[in-house]
Amino acid sequence: MVTRPTPSPRPRQRRKEARPGELAAAALTLFVEKGYAATRLDDVAARAGVSKGTLYLYFDNKEALFKAVIQEDVLRGMENVEQMLAQHQESARESLARLLRAWWQDSSQHASVGILKLMVAEAGNFPEVARYYHDKVTARARELLRGIVARGIASGEFRPVDLESTTDVLIAPLLMLSIWQYSLGSLSALEQDRESYLSAFLSLLFDGGLLAPPR
Repeated sequence: MVTRPTPSPRPRQRRKEARPGELAAAALTLFVEKGYAATRLDDVAARAGVSKGTLYLYFDNKEALFKAVIQEDVLRGMENVEQMLAQHQESARESLARLLRAWWQDSSQHASVGILKLMVAEAGNFPEVARYYHDKVTARARELLRGIVARGIASGEFRPVDLESTTDVLIAPLLMLSIWQYSLGSLSALEQDRESYLSAFLSLLFDGGLLAPPR
């Protein structure tokens, strides 16, 4: 008996499976370009090349679509960074530098970093959306940074510092970069000199005193 190969899924089937990701990608672009309030579901569907009715097959409303963007892009990127750190047995200083460089690289290449600017601008108008972002992204990022600093203090690599305040200081320059990139960044030389900026930041952290080794 001749066994026939299993036919591959028809193009329409593959297209249907891909649609949630395509819609999230289209929404991400529009959220960053226009802001949360100004982004309409009609525009997202048009950008993804589907009908608005198709969009409603997957997402009940704009808030659900925003959460999908966070899950699909921001959290997936964070998971990749966490896995990368777990694969390297290295000092706290090396882990922190690796994490900051990975975030820096992502900020220059991926539109999801523009969500930070969107949250700063619109959090007060959409508290439920802001709360979701804080709980899923901000708190997780803070815990990752805080854990590395705590490990460095315990190992004697870093001098004792207040963990919460230091975590804020670590986040602030990168947060500002994201806001800058999607506002006045196109008018600044910083866009062409990111590596120098990051090198100066790391030097201030490790050599300037904030996370310098204990004397």
